[in-house]
Amino acid sequence: MLLVLIGCALLRISLLSDLYLRYVKEGLRPLLIASGVVLVVLGLAAALRTREHSGQEERGHEEDQGYDEGHGHSHPAAGPKTAWLLALPAVMLLLFAPPALGSYTVARDGSGAVARRTTFAPLPALSPLPLSLSDFTSRAVWDEKASLKGRTVRLTGFVAPGNATAWQLSRVIVSCCAADARVLKVEVHGIAAPPKDSWVTVTGTWRPTAKAPALDATSIEHIAQPKNPYRDSARP
Repeated sequence: MLLVLIGCALLRISLLSDLYLRYVKEGLRPLLIASGVVLVVLGLAAALRTREHSGQEERGHEEDQGYDEGHGHSHPAAGPKTAWLLALPAVMLLLFAPPALGSYTVARDGSGAVARRTTFAPLPALSPLPLSLSDFTSRAVWDEKASLKGRTVRLTGFVAPGNATAWQLSRVIVSCCAADARVLKVEVHGIAAPPKDSWVTVTGTWRPTAKAPALDATSIEHIAQPKNPYRDSARP
């Protein structure tokens, strides 16, 4: 039944909920569902086969019982019991799904390198202007025309601890799964840090004098965690 447990765990996070988005990108959902179904079917087929085989052995044991008892023979249990230890991760996933990557990952990411860009499209004439963290950080570091200068922007992410003067507005983005996660972060000045790992939308202006991408915040709004926490969107 180990295969059934693992299959049910996969179906629980991919078919019956959106929990799979904490571990892999959205496009992998069909593969997770298919894998879960295959594992359940294989597990049930193996269980039925084992049951039939056990029934045949039981009838054979009854015929040989007198001989075995007379000669002191015994039949040890089949299969290593330690194999069931593999069921623990599946049971944990069924009962307690781990949260998405958050401030713990950010704290261990180091400097958080910003992807290099050479061209930038003109910014819309909106104020405040919603931007993704990837767009804001790239413009803050690589845009020689300083398109962020004087613009009021609105950024969304989760809270991570910073230093004595600022905290980090962060995002974790993935290419395939949580194992290849990349961290985006912006230093936030001017507003006290909310609780870590809480999701917020911050309004403010770019701080060009900072070494890292930074924002002088003027207001903050607490929001619920997005359905897909790894999608770096300009809007919640």
